[in-house]
Amino acid sequence: MPINILMPALSPTMEEGNLAKWLVKEGDSVTSGDVLAEIETDKATMEVEAVDEGTVGKIVVPDGTAGVKVNELIAVLLEDGEDASAIDTSAAASAPPQAASAQVDAPAATPDVAPTALSAPAGPAPVAASGDRVIASPLARRIAKQNGVDLSSVTGTGPRGRVVKADVEAAIAGGTSKAASSPNAAAPSQATAAPAKGMSDDAVLKLFEEGSYELVPHDGMRKTIAARLTESKQTIPHFYVSVDCQLDALLKLRSELNKSAPVKDEKPAYKLSVNDMVIKALALGLRDVPDANVSWTANDMVKHKHADVGVAVSIPGGLITPIVRRAEEKSLSIISNEMKDLGKRAKDRKLQPLEYQGGTTAVSNMGMMGVSNFSAVVNPPHATILAVGAGEQRPVVKDGALAIATVMTVTLSTDHRCVDGALGAELLAAFKSYIENPMSMLV
Repeated sequence: MPINILMPALSPTMEEGNLAKWLVKEGDSVTSGDVLAEIETDKATMEVEAVDEGTVGKIVVPDGTAGVKVNELIAVLLEDGEDASAIDTSAAASAPPQAASAQVDAPAATPDVAPTALSAPAGPAPVAASGDRVIASPLARRIAKQNGVDLSSVTGTGPRGRVVKADVEAAIAGGTSKAASSPNAAAPSQATAAPAKGMSDDAVLKLFEEGSYELVPHDGMRKTIAARLTESKQTIPHFYVSVDCQLDALLKLRSELNKSAPVKDEKPAYKLSVNDMVIKALALGLRDVPDANVSWTANDMVKHKHADVGVAVSIPGGLITPIVRRAEEKSLSIISNEMKDLGKRAKDRKLQPLEYQGGTTAVSNMGMMGVSNFSAVVNPPHATILAVGAGEQRPVVKDGALAIATVMTVTLSTDHRCVDGALGAELLAAFKSYIENPMSMLV
């Protein structure tokens, strides 16, 4: 029977996306792994692959369509021996979705980050005992559903551990893996926070003379930023700690390291920035103060084993926070080159979800914009975020005498439910120690 290709969820919070471009046309033959289309989310443009073989029988949603809902029918794939007369898009569109015959082309999962199935059937997706979502082909899901097989207990032999048809048939033949009831299945998380109460659109517009303004509709990124920050300020009790750090030793070491960088293809192998050294110092601080490297949940304190540092990058229409994972283990040169790559692809909206989702803390640096100090909003599931101001020459007292030093003010915002004032101060003290004694970051 024809296989419906549905709009996949490219992230756990995605509700809709833009179908930017089809890379196949009706009549094309496709095999598993072929790229079908490019889909734009609020954060990135991603390629979607086929997970079944067949012929593209009908493209339902054309190029350039915006606001396509997750699980909405976008195309139909015909299996061997079928023709276009078997396609009934009206019935498919009105029926509950069975499975999406597409997956996102994502990079290999980084340590401590489990891959997620990006094509969702109707109702909750099967979940393994470990809590990871089961990855299975649409045909395997269909057979499992018809025969009452619990996919979470089937071992997948397909690419990336995907459960395929043969795996389900083997489970059926063996009389094992019957579906278990799951009365306590967790409810799906809300993609956006409830809208904040305030003035209506009409009430706002009435305050201004007609014709004195123009209306620019919010794009997906701006809506997502608004929802997440509103949720953060409404649900997270913020606490702020600030400290001044002297940068002269760090600036001197940075200059020496950059001058000594080996040349490769007529270019230096790296060029360190102050921000690269801030990322490393924060990661080492979290390593030294592990009680601050946490996330809050209703039932548990999530204590992270590594410092995965998100770095706020401004892009047209908003910002995105690519993540330097295991930053405490990486050299300054690796962090620097990794951030240059992540920053460039962030501005091109080419990041994969694993590269900007999650993380254990974040850095927001507006020093290069001349901002002396500010307070940032905690981005859950993080419990901390470090706001970095500009390095400025200021008068300081050294050994009882007035002197001039380059000073940078940083402000740590914390989720007070899990990082209180004393713990935040301990983390900032560790951070300051690395910034003012930068050689310690090299050993």
